[in-house]
Amino acid sequence: MRINRIFCIGKNYAEHVQELAHLGHAADGDCVVFMKPPSCVVPEGEPIVLPRGRGEVHHEAELVVQLTGGGRDIPLDDALNWVGGITLGLDLTLRELQTTLKAHGKPWELAKAFDGAAPLGSFQPYLEQDLQAIEFTCHVNGKLRQHGRTRDMLFPVARQIHILSQTWALAPGDVIYTGTPKGVGPLKPRDRIVLESPAIGRFAWRCL
Repeated sequence: MRINRIFCIGKNYAEHVQELAHLGHAADGDCVVFMKPPSCVVPEGEPIVLPRGRGEVHHEAELVVQLTGGGRDIPLDDALNWVGGITLGLDLTLRELQTTLKAHGKPWELAKAFDGAAPLGSFQPYLEQDLQAIEFTCHVNGKLRQHGRTRDMLFPVARQIHILSQTWALAPGDVIYTGTPKGVGPLKPRDRIVLESPAIGRFAWRCL
């Protein structure tokens, strides 16, 4: 299915919020939503071209879901019926730029929505797996950086879909990056990054 819009959920794991607190990224209790254009997608196997001269680029490993539709005001108990596929992806972030933008009350797009900022694994069919019982890891050059457990989400996937549908009419191909656990960190040229989950699969990229 063609990717339509890319919705991203921020600050969705408490320990990730804590690790960024020293940068002024404090929790505020709301579901944080931002968007990326489809030009951000980097399919598995294609190189991740890191921006140059703009500070550190951090990896944020996430469970990603793709929707088959849904429209507006989707009831919470109906939300997962609109999930068609699941995979793993990376929300790449120019961390220093994001911190500066946030400090000045400006939008995050310059730090989050640059070309190539959304490496994305291939979608696997959603077969009604428990989306709040998925574990996934992120390794960089063979070293574990992130270990996510979706049960730790502050806003479960069904609630994310419900919240998004209150503002947008959700359509086939819409994608949701569901938030990242703790352990985010910088990437450098020639790094190899691997995302893996027993429930979904294994996906790898090289950085340039």
